[in-house]
Amino acid sequence: ADLDAERRFPLAGARVADPRECQCGEVLTGAIKPWECRVFGTACTPEHAIGTCMVSPEGACAAYYNYGRHTRQREAVG
Repeated sequence: ADLDAERRFPLAGARVADPRECQCGEVLTGAIKPWECRVFGTACTPEHAIGTCMVSPEGACAAYYNYGRHTRQREAVG
C-alpha cells in the first residue's frame, strides 16, 4: 500500500470512453476476435489507433495486427 500511487497521490481520475466505432470492450471480453472489429486494420491501425486495444504494442488488436495473425484468420474463414 505504501507504493500505491493512487492512494498516495489522490488525484481525480479521468474516464475516457473509446469511440463508438471501436469494439475494444468486446475484444477484451472475448466476444469477438480483434480482426472481427469493424474498424480493425482499416480506420484503426497502430499508426492511427482509434481504441485502447491498438494503442499499446501489447494490446490485443495491435498484437494481431503487428504479427499478421488477422490475415491468417481471414484466409481460414474466407
